[in-house]
Amino acid sequence: MIRRFLTLEWKSFSRSAAFQTNLALKILMAVGALYFIVCFLILALAVYPLLKEAGYQPVQTINQAMIYYLMGDLFIRYFLQKMPVMNIRPMMILPMKKSTIVHFLLGKTFFSFFNILHAFFFLPFTIMMVYYGEPLPSALGWWLAMWAMIYINNFVNLLINNKAALFYSIAILIMGSAVAQYYEVFDLTQWTAPLFQALFDYPFLAVIPLLLLVLLYWATFRFFFNKMHLDEQLTAKSEVAKTEDLSWLNQFGTMGTFLKNDLRLLKRNKRSRTTLMVSFLFIAYGLLFYSSTIEGYKAPAFQMFGAIFCSGGFLFTFGQFVPSWDSAYYPLMMSQNIQYRDYLMSKWWLMVIATFISSIIATFYLYFGWDVYKLILAGAIFNMGFNSHLVLLGGTFVKTPIDLTTSQQVFGNKQAFNAKTMLISLPKMLLPVMLYALGYYSYSSDLGVLLVTAAGILGFAFRDKVFNQIERIYINEKYATIAAYKQKV
Repeated sequence: MIRRFLTLEWKSFSRSAAFQTNLALKILMAVGALYFIVCFLILALAVYPLLKEAGYQPVQTINQAMIYYLMGDLFIRYFLQKMPVMNIRPMMILPMKKSTIVHFLLGKTFFSFFNILHAFFFLPFTIMMVYYGEPLPSALGWWLAMWAMIYINNFVNLLINNKAALFYSIAILIMGSAVAQYYEVFDLTQWTAPLFQALFDYPFLAVIPLLLLVLLYWATFRFFFNKMHLDEQLTAKSEVAKTEDLSWLNQFGTMGTFLKNDLRLLKRNKRSRTTLMVSFLFIAYGLLFYSSTIEGYKAPAFQMFGAIFCSGGFLFTFGQFVPSWDSAYYPLMMSQNIQYRDYLMSKWWLMVIATFISSIIATFYLYFGWDVYKLILAGAIFNMGFNSHLVLLGGTFVKTPIDLTTSQQVFGNKQAFNAKTMLISLPKMLLPVMLYALGYYSYSSDLGVLLVTAAGILGFAFRDKVFNQIERIYINEKYATIAAYKQKV
């Protein structure tokens, strides 16, 4: 049965209308995965001797930071790790056990990149511990416990994926404790470090996280098994209808109608709401580049890279999947007498306004100096004038339907932000980085900012001509897009 499931997975991938795009993305994702694997491997091999040379106790130091390592892993999983997806409706009427389907879907998560990646840190680090004279039983017991905790995170993520309030409460507590520790108010690691150290000092204690993993797997299995009912989980639930007064958008005609739909979508659907929230979290991403915490990020190219991210969160996460957000009713919409220009302009204005708001919120970067905020403003202009067009153009070739009701399904993809979005966004980063580097190295930082800003202004100047080309491509791809949205991806 498992072999048949794997065959169905391959057929679903290879027969998809977006097969070529998905294949290219898989290749790019494999390259990205290889990069992170090498980084984790180098870190694992280097951290023990480096800590030892610096006068620290390597094992104790790693155990002290382990709580933040695991919480950071859970945080990244929540936004990036895809939930196990499978179209179970046809299988519900076939003579197969529901337990087999659930075990298969949960088993898929064991081979997730977010689990395998950590093996390239913990296993080499364990080997380095033994190499430098740590007791073999202690090292093996510690490694086994860490392996179990990574998979505990995996199943915790599955259980809390629909419980945003719980997740963000935990995230706020952890981030708050990190801030408190930085300012020497409260040190969480004083309580957690002895627990992780005990796993090393007493290897037999590794049985505790292993038992917890087994119990958590069983709890996750029962949770999904009990929800595999067509009459309960796969039918729409009736809710009290709510209306919003958006009549002020009527002055924009047909484009205003589309803007109303987008605003309602952002407010009412979990997936789009999460996307909106994550996009504004991108504003804080610049802290890695401008707070001087990482020496390598002081390079000019990285400075502009961070500036593009600070204001472009919504553009890259929401805008990247235009028109996929409307895939549920896209065929109906295309049967109406509407102008593609109005549809595209509504999406463009939504991205421009969100980018402008992001750049205003990012004024706190003035704390790091005008030179930093100047980069962010230049990046915002480039995003609004140039990248907004590239995003709309790219949307014509990303024919991946988005199910806005996934939060009510048993095994839906509940992630509003994933690796595909990031990978498709990379080309939009290269041009401003190269323009800034060209100006920076040929004359000064001001020339680099001027070149990036000028590219954004040119995008505004030639907007109508660019939109004519984009509209023509959308019309040419219209029927292929409709066919793709009718498939189950």
